[in-house]
Amino acid sequence: MEPFIPQLVYIEPRAIEYPLGKELKDKFEKMGIEIRETTSHNQVRNIPGDTENQKYRNAKSTLVVGVRKTLKFDTSKPSAEYAIPLATGCMGHCHYCYLQTTMGDKPYIRTYVNIEEIFEQAEKYIREREPEITRFEAACTSDIVGLDHLTHSLKKAIEFIGETTLGRLRFVTKYHYVDHLLDAKHNGNTRFRFSLNSNYVIKNFEPGTSPFEKRIEAAGKVAKANYPLGFILAPLYRHSEWEQGYLELFERLEATLPSYAIKDLTFELIQHRFTKTAKKIIEKRYPKTKLEMDESKRKYKWGKYGRGKYVYQNEEADELREKVEGYIKHYFPQSKIEYFT
Repeated sequence: MEPFIPQLVYIEPRAIEYPLGKELKDKFEKMGIEIRETTSHNQVRNIPGDTENQKYRNAKSTLVVGVRKTLKFDTSKPSAEYAIPLATGCMGHCHYCYLQTTMGDKPYIRTYVNIEEIFEQAEKYIREREPEITRFEAACTSDIVGLDHLTHSLKKAIEFIGETTLGRLRFVTKYHYVDHLLDAKHNGNTRFRFSLNSNYVIKNFEPGTSPFEKRIEAAGKVAKANYPLGFILAPLYRHSEWEQGYLELFERLEATLPSYAIKDLTFELIQHRFTKTAKKIIEKRYPKTKLEMDESKRKYKWGKYGRGKYVYQNEEADELREKVEGYIKHYFPQSKIEYFT
């Protein structure tokens, strides 16, 4: 599997006023990629394709190089105080992904080139919260690792946070393109997390992402680079022989991670869920999906603002939690399970 290369690039005029914007423009010109100008990402038009689904897929291969205009960071509770805005959008095609609904009909990828200004704002947030630690999440609306071989924005953010005393960075990825990040001077201030799942889930529901074996191999590399390490298991999904599928995952992880890395592992567990809106979008965009979304088999769980989602029935959710947490406690007894939801 090759790293992401956009088929089409839009560049905002102001972007080339910044070193990273000019660097990316030069890089894509040398690669022979079509470049178009746009006044703003909101003005991106004419994504190629004869049907809505073709346009959607082509948008996933489109990159917008722009300037982050608002430097007010969104909150990212409970995992972090702030979301640090390096990029939005994702090149993956995960059938269940919440970005299906939040990105609407413009799922193109955006990268921001005014990273020095973004870091200056992050530094202000850190100073405001002294002497408390301030945590930043870099992957709220993107898979930043899947893009960083082109931009190195994440590497720069890791080294920026590494120089602080009270700043911490975290992000999650489904990609194995980590080699350029292994020598970053992180100073233990960045928690590198991988989204993992059973081989069945990755093969059937996560097209366009790194395979099972490659992610685990990459996690081993990151552990050996002395990053604090974490794993998100999401969505935990009850498929045929799911118990064996998750057992295989933990067996492979234990065989791959060095013993010194397992003392500070974190796990975040999220059961499969969907909304009525997401189900309609998923079935439209991926009409052949095997993803089980039968409301009659699920429990409706109310959320904030009177909206809810369909999750597993209590008995099924309890069994899923008990089994997976049991594997974690057996193979990684010193790790921390941050939550199950």
